[in-house]
Amino acid sequence: MSNYNAVGWFEIYVDDMPRAVQFYEAVFSHTLTALPMPEGSGDMEMMSFPMEENTKGASGALVKMEGFKPGSGGTLIYFSSEDCTTEEAKVEAAGGKVHQAKMSIGQYGFVTLASDTEGNMFGIHSQQ
Repeated sequence: MSNYNAVGWFEIYVDDMPRAVQFYEAVFSHTLTALPMPEGSGDMEMMSFPMEENTKGASGALVKMEGFKPGSGGTLIYFSSEDCTTEEAKVEAAGGKVHQAKMSIGQYGFVTLASDTEGNMFGIHSQQ
């Protein structure tokens, strides 16, 4: 097996793209960028998180697409952070909900569990 991260891309499904973009930009202090849609993709919209080739981690996008609904209970994505309390403190002000405040996961660091404005659960992971 070669050296690579197992996840190369992720998609977070949304119902209200402007609301979801506002939430993620407020919590993570990143600007999301519209991805051009190929011809024939219908009303599909994608807003990409920042991405840079040849760096650690994976990038992804918010996606609004017919037939794909947001919600909890599916795959859980963890965003990397220096200290997850930084982003945790922004979740509720941005319209989301903190479900599990920063907690230790032993030698693997700390996590916060929250949900966005669309009802998607996500995690924030940090070493401190």
